[in-house]
Amino acid sequence: MVGRIVLLVAFVASVSALPADPVISKLNPEGLRYDYIRDNEGVPHLVDSWIKVSDLVREPRYNPDTDNEYHLFTRSNPLLSQPLVENNADVLRASNFDPSKKTAVLIHGFLGDVVSGFNTVLVPAYLLAGDVNVIMVDWGKGAHWGLNGISSGRSVGRVLRWIANTSGANLADFHILGYSVGAHQAGIAGRTLFGQVGYITAMDPADRWLTSQLFRADDAIYTEVIHTNAGNMGVTQPLGDVDFYPNGGSGMPGCLTALCDHYRSYFYMGESLRTGGFIGRQCATYNDALNGTCDLEGTLEMGGATPKTGQKGIYHLITNGSPPFARG
Repeated sequence: MVGRIVLLVAFVASVSALPADPVISKLNPEGLRYDYIRDNEGVPHLVDSWIKVSDLVREPRYNPDTDNEYHLFTRSNPLLSQPLVENNADVLRASNFDPSKKTAVLIHGFLGDVVSGFNTVLVPAYLLAGDVNVIMVDWGKGAHWGLNGISSGRSVGRVLRWIANTSGANLADFHILGYSVGAHQAGIAGRTLFGQVGYITAMDPADRWLTSQLFRADDAIYTEVIHTNAGNMGVTQPLGDVDFYPNGGSGMPGCLTALCDHYRSYFYMGESLRTGGFIGRQCATYNDALNGTCDLEGTLEMGGATPKTGQKGIYHLITNGSPPFARG
C-alpha cells in the first residue's frame, strides 16, 4: 500500500510540473514571442508566435471547406459578386465564369475579409487589365489565427481543382495572388495543385510563419515575390523564381510606418496590372538588393498579369512616393 501511495504522489508531482498550456512549436524561435500585428484597419493586435495546445483546440472550430466563401467578379458583374459553391456545378454554370478566359484568385491576409484594402485595390485593377475571371477568397472566419491559412490554402487548392475539372478551365491559366499570410496560403494552394497553376504572386509574405510552410519557388509554373517590409512584417530572404525588392525591400518612399510599407506591395501590384512600368535591375545577391547596389545588366518588369515563365533572379528598383509609383 505504501508503494502505491509513493507512485501516486510521484505521478501527481510530474503532472503538476507540466505547463498548463504546453508549447508545441515556435513560429519565430529566435525573435520575440509576443508582437503586435495590425489588421487591415491598422488596429494593432498582440499575437503569440508560439503554438500551444490551446491553439490546436480552437482550430477545429474553423472549417475552411464550409466557412470559406468564393466571390466571382467579371466585367459583366464588376461591382456585385456571384458566389461560387464547391460541388454545385449548377451554380458554376449559371455564373459568369468563362473557362476560356484567364482566372485571377485573390487571397487576403491576417484578419482580412471581402472589404480588405487588398481586395478593393486588386479586383478593379485586374478587371481593368483584362477580360478575366476574378475569384476573391474570403477566409475571414479563420483569419483571426494566421496558421488557419495552412488548412485554408489546401481547401482553396481543392476548390480550384474542382472549378477547373467542372468547367474545363486550364490551371495553367490561373494566377493566384496572396498578401502577407495570404501569400504563404497562395503557395500552399499551388502546392496542393502540384505546381500546375501558371502564376503565383506573393506580396510581402508574412515573416511570422512556419518555416515548413513558407512560400516556395515551385508552388507554380512561375512564382514572383514583392518584398516591401522585409525584416519586419515581411520575410527578408528570396522565396520565388523571381524576387523584387523595391527601394531595398523596406522603407517605401511616402511611408512612415511598417504597415504602410506592407500595404505598398499590393498597391504596386495593382498599378503594375493597370499601367506597368516597374522595371527592376538584376542583383547578384539579395543583400545587394537590400542595399541597392545592383549592377548586373539584366532587367525585368515587376508584377503584371503575364507570368515571366523561365525567368529567375533577384531585382531592385526605385519607386515614387505617391501614385504613379512606377518610374518607368
